[in-house]
Amino acid sequence: MNFAEVFQRSWAVIVPLLFLSVLSLSVIIERLWFWSSVLTKEQEIVNRVLDSARRDWSTAAEIARQAYEQPIGRFLYSPLQLKDPDPDLFRLALEAAADDELASMRRGDKVLEAVIALAPLLGLLGTVFGLIVSLGSIRLGDIGTASTAGVTNGIGEALVATAIGLVVAIISLAFYRLFQGFLFNQIKVFRKAGNELELLYRQRWLHHGSDLSKTGASMNADETEVAKP
Repeated sequence: MNFAEVFQRSWAVIVPLLFLSVLSLSVIIERLWFWSSVLTKEQEIVNRVLDSARRDWSTAAEIARQAYEQPIGRFLYSPLQLKDPDPDLFRLALEAAADDELASMRRGDKVLEAVIALAPLLGLLGTVFGLIVSLGSIRLGDIGTASTAGVTNGIGEALVATAIGLVVAIISLAFYRLFQGFLFNQIKVFRKAGNELELLYRQRWLHHGSDLSKTGASMNADETEVAKP
C-alpha cells in the first residue's frame, strides 16, 4: 500500500483534506509572523509612551504615532490624538481602540476552528466509505480464505483517511490554543497599559483643572477690584 494507491481510491476525501491542511498551514504561518512582531516590540512601546506621558504628553503622542503599525501603538495613540478630552472621553477612546485591536487579533481563528471541526469528520467519512466498499466485496464463504487478503488491504487504506484528518485537526488545534493564549495575554497587556495611561491623564486633568480654577479666581478678583469705586 502506498500513497498513490490510497489517493487513487480515496481522492474524493483526500483532496478536501489536503485543501484544509494548506489553508490551516497558511493561517498558522501568517499568525506566527504577526505574533512574533507583536510580542517582541509591544513592551518597549508601552514603556516609552508611559515614561513620556509622565513628562510631556505631546512627546508621548508622537511616540505612539510612530508605532502606529503595531496594535499597541494604535491603541495608545487613539486617545492621545484627541485635543484635551475629558477623562470619560479619554477612557471611551481607549475602550473602542482595544475592542478594534483585539478583534483584529482574532483573524484566522474561524478558519482554524473550521479545520479542527471538518478534518476529522472528512477522514472518518473516507474511512466509512472505504469500509463499505471493502466489506461489501466479501462473500460469506470467502472468510478465512486467500481471497480476503485484498479486503484487509482495503480496510487499511480506508483508515489512512481518518489518520490524515486527525493529524490535520491536531496540528490546527495546537496552534489555535497557542494563539488563544497570546490573545488572552494581550487582553492583560492592553488593560494594564490603558489603566496606567488613563490614571496619568486623570492626574494631569485634575492638575490642569486646578490651574484653570486659580486663573478664573484671580480674574474674578481683578474684575472686582476694578469695579470698586
